[in-house]
Amino acid sequence: MVVVAGVAVVVAVLLFRRAQLINPGPAGSGLAAGSSSPGATAATSGPSGAASQGQETSSPSQAGSPNPEAVLVGAGDIADCNSNGDEATATLLDHLAGTVFTLGDNAYESGSASDFHRCYDPTWGRQLGRTKPVPGNHDYVTKHAAGYFGYYGAAAGDPATGWYAYDLGAWRVYVLNSNCELVGGCEAGSAQERWLRGDLAANPHGCLLAMWHHPRFSSGMHGNDAITADLWTDLYDAGAELILNGHDHDYERFAPQTPGGRADPDRGIVEMVIGTGGRSHYAFEAIRANSLVRDDTTYGVLRLVLSAGRWSFEFLPVAGGTFTDSGSGSCH
Repeated sequence: MVVVAGVAVVVAVLLFRRAQLINPGPAGSGLAAGSSSPGATAATSGPSGAASQGQETSSPSQAGSPNPEAVLVGAGDIADCNSNGDEATATLLDHLAGTVFTLGDNAYESGSASDFHRCYDPTWGRQLGRTKPVPGNHDYVTKHAAGYFGYYGAAAGDPATGWYAYDLGAWRVYVLNSNCELVGGCEAGSAQERWLRGDLAANPHGCLLAMWHHPRFSSGMHGNDAITADLWTDLYDAGAELILNGHDHDYERFAPQTPGGRADPDRGIVEMVIGTGGRSHYAFEAIRANSLVRDDTTYGVLRLVLSAGRWSFEFLPVAGGTFTDSGSGSCH
């Protein structure tokens, strides 16, 4: 691993980002947002288990409130012993409070116990005690994702399923397993879909988000993947706000949309692909409908602030990176 210098620069960048004003977003999107980068592109259209508690942080003004402000920070496609990108993003995490999430493909190449020990543990492993992981396809190269479940332990949920949910502030967070063929499917009527539908009914919350590895919509190398369409439908019907994915090694944010990819500024879900954890970068291929912001040159992490009835986000680049994205929205 190569240790990235310039921690002071990173801290200065973070303080500057928090001081920035969020500009109005695309008209009718229901989302305030802004982005900047010499290499970034933006488009409004194109070719067409057991629940566990997450760590919460609160501001002084919210101390003592029943649903304090909470923070999530993370990315996917992370640790490779042949890359220094994961060390750079890990350095960011060292200076950010909140619950750390991963979006799959946590330790390359095969998610073995050795990969986690040699490549992930010295970097993102520094935050293991506050991490809520997501499994990716590379984690399942090792049979039954034994390295993944062995490393994260109870935080990863039942090793037979890999899906779980937890409350974070006023929000309900769903971690799903998009390695569908290995866990009994993701389609309507599958064990995972029935569990999701049941938990949504049993744990009504005003604000919902979900995360898994393979994106339903993506302009990156892997493209759209309809395998999770029924999970999207359940979340859409329940009024979810956000879905976070990895798999494509880039950053992309979509306008609120339906499970079928139709723009829906009133009830749609905002999907964000954050495959920027440090492994490598993929170029964009076919630009998908409703894709708003894209970057395929920058490692970094997403920081989400979850409040009662509202949310905001900012993409934080590693030291030397120039791409940024930020915005906010209200819960349905």
